[in-house]
Amino acid sequence: MIGVAIVGTGFGQKVHIPGFQAHPQTEVVAVYHRDINQARAIAAAHHIPHACDRLADIVALPAVQAVSISTPPFLHDEMAKTVLQAGKHLLLEKPTTLNATESKELYQLAKKQGVLAAVDFEFRFVPGWQFFAQLLSTDYLGELRLIKIDWFGSSRADASRPWNWYSEQDKGGGALGSLGSHAFDYIHWLFGPVRRLNAHLSTAIPARINPATGELKPVETDDTCMLSLELTNGTPCQVAISAAVYASRTHWIEVYGDRGTLILGSENQKDYIHGFRVWGNKPGKPLTEIEIPQELLFPQNYADGRISAFIRVVDQWVQGIETHQEITPSLREGVYSQLLMDLSHESHKTASWVDVPNLAEFLD
Repeated sequence: MIGVAIVGTGFGQKVHIPGFQAHPQTEVVAVYHRDINQARAIAAAHHIPHACDRLADIVALPAVQAVSISTPPFLHDEMAKTVLQAGKHLLLEKPTTLNATESKELYQLAKKQGVLAAVDFEFRFVPGWQFFAQLLSTDYLGELRLIKIDWFGSSRADASRPWNWYSEQDKGGGALGSLGSHAFDYIHWLFGPVRRLNAHLSTAIPARINPATGELKPVETDDTCMLSLELTNGTPCQVAISAAVYASRTHWIEVYGDRGTLILGSENQKDYIHGFRVWGNKPGKPLTEIEIPQELLFPQNYADGRISAFIRVVDQWVQGIETHQEITPSLREGVYSQLLMDLSHESHKTASWVDVPNLAEFLD
């Protein structure tokens, strides 16, 4: 049994704690909150033996072998370094850090310490996505000609939603960080690395009420991203991301090749993990739904659908810890996602295409 400490109690309470408690090989033994009374209340509510308000105290506990971090991005780098330097295994939420240099340093530190460090890129573990990946690997499409991705949500669409860290650039907020980090990872997973990119970032709601003062405060971060990518194999990829729209087509990937078409999509606005279906066709034939194989489906569903995918991430991480083998997605994939986000910001600022370096060369 692997003793896990929970750091970050928003998403941590909703997904990480129930996910780790449901996994047969992990036990939640400690929880961190900067307010010790909050930490104790959360520990009591979830039957967790240790509560701490200092991360140093968490990693000093003999019962803690691994730590999951789901705090806001601006806290990731310092917290992850504390965990890795203590020789503990790490599961980190995305976006990995505030920039690719920080991510690279974490990756190198994890390798030096000989610990397993994973990033919660959960779409790799969703049944519809896994089936989609299988179909892509069978040459169903032939030579790829175009990839089109739309990811739309309304989490930031309400102008009365108050200002918080998500609206602050140096805190790692914005739709590119919350959604684009996932998109960059699954593009790499499904289709391979990117040669160059062009990005335009915009903000539909430029100011929000600061709850501390009651006054409007400028929003520094993006809520909509328009991205053009050219993969290293030459395939063009168009990506539209927005957290500020009311759309029925929430998350859709269309892939066109010279032998056919494959589509993965979901209209489930309340649960971004469940509801994905797969369609395909050959030239001249109608688009037809392709049933997801039974063996890929989640064995159990939860009220919060994200738990199902998270348990599969944990399972991969646990296997790596037990076998002392590198896993995917690791911090290596986290570095690549962060690198593409950094270059997207650069592209937006310069209004130009930006070349993407080879990941192996960047990590040297």
